[in-house]
Amino acid sequence: MNQEAKVLTGIGLVTLLIVVGAVFFFGGKSQTKEAEKVTPDKAKLLVRKDSHKIESKGAKVTITEFGDFQCPACGAAYPVVEKILQDYKGKVTFVFRQYPLPVHENAHTAAEAAEAAGAQGKFFDMYNALYSNQKDWGESKNAMDYFKKYADAMGLDMDKFVSDVEGKKYAAKIQADQNDGDAVGITATPTFFINDEMIVGGLPYDQFKEKLDAALK
Repeated sequence: MNQEAKVLTGIGLVTLLIVVGAVFFFGGKSQTKEAEKVTPDKAKLLVRKDSHKIESKGAKVTITEFGDFQCPACGAAYPVVEKILQDYKGKVTFVFRQYPLPVHENAHTAAEAAEAAGAQGKFFDMYNALYSNQKDWGESKNAMDYFKKYADAMGLDMDKFVSDVEGKKYAAKIQADQNDGDAVGITATPTFFINDEMIVGGLPYDQFKEKLDAALK
């Protein structure tokens, strides 16, 4: 073997070791890691009396989402959540908690818009409007114009809605949600809990369904 061949062989072996090491470090553990379960004391923080929920009486399973209305991953998870709620209607309770990230310029105002709509009995109407139209307002410099349009279509008291949002009336409530999220270990949005089982990131429908079916047993 000449010198050039030896060098090439050495480079090949080093590259192989790096690739194998990377697969182990980045992929090996995550493929076998079980979903984390929060402790009972932390589980108590998942749902507050004033949390927004679609409630099913007697439901054995509660799905709690900590979400950011501008987060693309949350937007991608939204249709899966909607299908789950449709297919498991009457079997699960869904709770949404606010966790707007600072990196998203319009996220906090969107959270205020949802809370302001909620004060008029339309939280999940605004929730649906925000996620369904995320591509329109997400990066807009005039996001509030979109929020006002959605609120008007819902028949909200527009003077109250605008005053509440622009006055950041629900900042303390939003911060309380974030504080609970921090306490239970939120590191990314969306993060879901199926009862006390934490799922970081969205799941494909089939995997979400599998976990729900197991919990319902």
